[in-house]
Amino acid sequence: MSKLILPKSYKSTLDIQRTELGIKLIKDFFEQNLSTELKLHRVTAPLFVRKGLGLNDDLNGTEKPVSFRVHALDDAEVEVVHSLAKWKRMALAEYGIRIGYGIYADMNAIRADEQLDNLHSVYVDQWDWEAVISRPQRNLEFLYKMVRRIYSAILRTEYFTCENYPELRPFLPPDIHIVHSQDLLNMFPSLPPKDREREICRKYGAVFIVGIGSRLSDGEKHDGRAPDYDDWSTCTGDGRYGLNGDILVWYPVLDCAVEISSMGIRVDSDALLRQLDIEGCPERSRFYFHRSLLEGRLPLSIGGGIGQSRLCMLLLHKAHIGETQASVWPDDMREECEAAGIHLF
Repeated sequence: MSKLILPKSYKSTLDIQRTELGIKLIKDFFEQNLSTELKLHRVTAPLFVRKGLGLNDDLNGTEKPVSFRVHALDDAEVEVVHSLAKWKRMALAEYGIRIGYGIYADMNAIRADEQLDNLHSVYVDQWDWEAVISRPQRNLEFLYKMVRRIYSAILRTEYFTCENYPELRPFLPPDIHIVHSQDLLNMFPSLPPKDREREICRKYGAVFIVGIGSRLSDGEKHDGRAPDYDDWSTCTGDGRYGLNGDILVWYPVLDCAVEISSMGIRVDSDALLRQLDIEGCPERSRFYFHRSLLEGRLPLSIGGGIGQSRLCMLLLHKAHIGETQASVWPDDMREECEAAGIHLF
């Protein structure tokens, strides 16, 4: 079991029924705000995709997707999605979405290799979004603009939640601080990446860490990223790399940093080939998704995922993601949580 955080004297502010109502309230309100803020419309998304097309998200490259064979497809193998990172870009092309507009979907996934704790579950639910951009918009200024829009939607949702449940008090800061992962390493050279995140989030309350996936001056990555969706290898000047990042906030209930969203400007053909080469997997260029991108059939885009149950957990001041979603948990975790006043669905 991963390290479980058990806050002292924890008692959920809302009972189970009011929690369920709160989850619905948050999801409906945030979804509408995200859609309006980023000019997105909702589309229906798959739970699984065919294996071998290059459509599934490879995450850090070590997680094995849940797969099964479909008799009606001559026993072809399909995989439960890890996320819709690449599928959404195909959908943008199929729907003919114009520059400045995009799509979002309810993404439900199974990550069987996940280490379970207060923030991580086998069951993953996200708002996965993707928008078409122009080539001049492939820069940090545009990325930061989109980050601030998303954070504004989160702030409005927190305010709306606290208005409906006055016993909840807002804790998010009014602005989000932006820092590159290399600068974060320079600030805390003796700390591992997760501890760096903790320190910077404790200081600013809400942070966007730029440049996730490229190697830093110490030869290590801040965190892993697959080579074929986010552009983490483009040089942005002053020795900095990456057009992607993570939104994190300081969460006082658990006294830790919590990632809410991973997002970024997506690879163009040059970045795709470069990153496949860096990661030692150039053979992926033969997959259907990669060929479509290299042959110019997919639009330039920006996109990401925002955790649904995790956002609900934060805004309802819960101590465990199992208080805002139904999943499976080890017996000893359930027992520890129950003894600490944490009721897991």
